[in-house]
Amino acid sequence: MQTRILYIMLGLVAFILIARASVFTVGEGQLAIKSTGGEIVDWKFEPGLHFKIPLVNEVTKFDGRILTDVYQAEHFLTREQEQLTIDFYVKWRIDNLRRYYETTGGSEDVANARLRETIRDSIKSVVTQRTLQQVVTAERTEFTDAMMKTARSFADQLGIELVDVRITKIDLPQQVQDSVFERMRATFKAQAAKLRAEGVEASDRIRAEANKEKTEILANASRQASETRGQGDAAASEVYAKSYSKNAEFYSFYRSMQSYRDTVGAAGDLLVIAPDNAYFKYFNKPQAQPQPQR
Repeated sequence: MQTRILYIMLGLVAFILIARASVFTVGEGQLAIKSTGGEIVDWKFEPGLHFKIPLVNEVTKFDGRILTDVYQAEHFLTREQEQLTIDFYVKWRIDNLRRYYETTGGSEDVANARLRETIRDSIKSVVTQRTLQQVVTAERTEFTDAMMKTARSFADQLGIELVDVRITKIDLPQQVQDSVFERMRATFKAQAAKLRAEGVEASDRIRAEANKEKTEILANASRQASETRGQGDAAASEVYAKSYSKNAEFYSFYRSMQSYRDTVGAAGDLLVIAPDNAYFKYFNKPQAQPQPQR
């Protein structure tokens, strides 16, 4: 009886071990390949529980999330043969698991090494076409677009989706920093002087045009004022002429009275005129008050 129970217990243990060896789980964010003797049997597994043949099938799991690898102090030469040190990082994930397994053996290190060489070649092709100043002042997205365009096709051959490539730092070697910066300062100084000269020229031109417009406006205003003043004087002369023609004697008397008031009546003035002068004709010979014409 005890022997039978022992066999049953051993059978249960063997069953549990076989059952455990016959199943495997694929978690969220994981990819898996089932192979037999190195030959891929299946690789399209959804997250959850799956079955395999113990001692026949092998299961290899991979990280299906986005992976980030950082590459530091990579050296490149610009178009004028200036050396740059560039840090960058790459974000990628497995897109075609079977191709990735066949080309890299499922090793992240192998994939990273191949991506590194590809991205280095892409950055090199971008940097060597530009001067140092163009590299330093260019937008990082300009580099990213150019690098992604070159590296994406190679990454696809590895079964990898290239998510992003970013340059994090651009440095000059210490031995050439001072000379390069001094040359850049001189270049920027020359550009600033040129811009200032263009600004002064534009300012002088604007002032000259403004002064010209001012002179023209004042001249036109003066001409129009003279024309208006002449028209007013002509109208006044016409009114005076009409009034004078109605009673010339009264007009002469009225004008003389105005003159007397403005000259003789002014305090502190001295007027030396002969008594029989025509200026005093209305004082010397009083006349009857002129009658207006009807």
